[in-house]
Amino acid sequence: MTHLLLLSALVILACVLCNKLSSKLGVPTLLAFILLGMFFGSDGVVKIPFDNYGLAQNICSFALIFIMFYGGFGTNWSQAKPVAGKAAILSSFGTAFTAGLVGLFCWAVLSLPTLESFLLGAVIASTDAASVFSILRSKRLNLRDHTASLLEVESGSNDPFSYMLTLILLTLMTGEISAPAVVYQIFAQLVYGGALGVGVALAARAFLRRFRFASEGFDAIFLVAVALLSYVVPTLLEGNGYLSVYITGILLGNSQLENKKALVNFFDGATGLMQMLLFFLLGLLSFPSQLPAIAPTALAVVLFLTFVARPAVVFLLMAPFRSSPRQMALVAWSGMRGAASIVFSILAITSPAVTNLDLYHIVFFIVLFSILVQGTLIPVVAKKLNMTDQEANVLKPSPTTPMRYPSSFSSVPCHRITPGRGRLCAPSPCPRTVCWSSSSAGASSGSPTAAPFWSRGIP
Repeated sequence: MTHLLLLSALVILACVLCNKLSSKLGVPTLLAFILLGMFFGSDGVVKIPFDNYGLAQNICSFALIFIMFYGGFGTNWSQAKPVAGKAAILSSFGTAFTAGLVGLFCWAVLSLPTLESFLLGAVIASTDAASVFSILRSKRLNLRDHTASLLEVESGSNDPFSYMLTLILLTLMTGEISAPAVVYQIFAQLVYGGALGVGVALAARAFLRRFRFASEGFDAIFLVAVALLSYVVPTLLEGNGYLSVYITGILLGNSQLENKKALVNFFDGATGLMQMLLFFLLGLLSFPSQLPAIAPTALAVVLFLTFVARPAVVFLLMAPFRSSPRQMALVAWSGMRGAASIVFSILAITSPAVTNLDLYHIVFFIVLFSILVQGTLIPVVAKKLNMTDQEANVLKPSPTTPMRYPSSFSSVPCHRITPGRGRLCAPSPCPRTVCWSSSSAGASSGSPTAAPFWSRGIP
């Protein structure tokens, strides 16, 4: 037990150091976590033996719950609302169309078995919430036309659709499903997942507003239980747990809650730890020596996905909204694949369905390419397309959430204004001090350390 704790501490410290190093080198942090896992894995230097897909699936699913919950919790609905329609279309129809196009490519061009082709398409159809949130926020990438909100809402809400398609295809591969059963499965995934997510959020919000905890910090513990409950309840009823937990996060994150700043800080840290755990474990589970064998297939799939399927789907679905070509191009390029796709591939491996593909390492290769190439170049592409906006702020949370970027404060003396003349009277200073906050986002706001004269009327 002592050795396990020592190893855990060393891994966490290494992840923290990788976070600092990768930010200086301009490499996505999540890629550093994966590479660190490969370093410790069976084919790496440390050679920790680990090939338990079932255990990995359970741990990764647990981590995804909190990543999805905080993805919703940190979403500013007032900024996301103008692009909610686009995001809903991209996350639903976009995911299905992408899965279909990739499946057709694998079947027609790569000559893979039919159902396995579409299973691969379903597994990698969604953009990854953890990757998108990490890149946008770590790079402070402020984008025009609510594009950052569009990418975050799309990536947060399309994992459930990819999960649903994966489950349907796995059931088809076992031969134990009928057309009515498919229709019911789609209904249950969407309706139960959505409705129960709303129900759990409303119940939790009512509880938090009515009751007060005896000690600080218990509200964060309560929300941990709420996040788990919002996933478990719909899953038991064959609903979509990931959709439910994301909706719960959105509703609670945009509600008036006490201790919101403490909650944000808690889930910031918890989500960071979950991302470390998730991507490190996925790297640990991989066998780099097997990557060359699947590289030709995986490279063909990821190139088709990145340069053909994703752009075609984005331009097809966003054109009716009269989106600018620059925005559509950036959205197309920003469709990164990540941990969710690898977790869904583990789900396929551990299911009763039989597949002859090395699905895990194919998807693992695709994710590495996506994070390394797309993730690294997103800031460059955004600047080339002139889609950056210095007045926007990707870190700006909901109106009920405290700001998450650093601020500096300074105090300046306040002088009385002579009534009716609109000028300062230097000899008679006001015995109040105004504290001005200047944030790194470039905005300034004044907040008094004590009630200033203009809030009490001019004496």
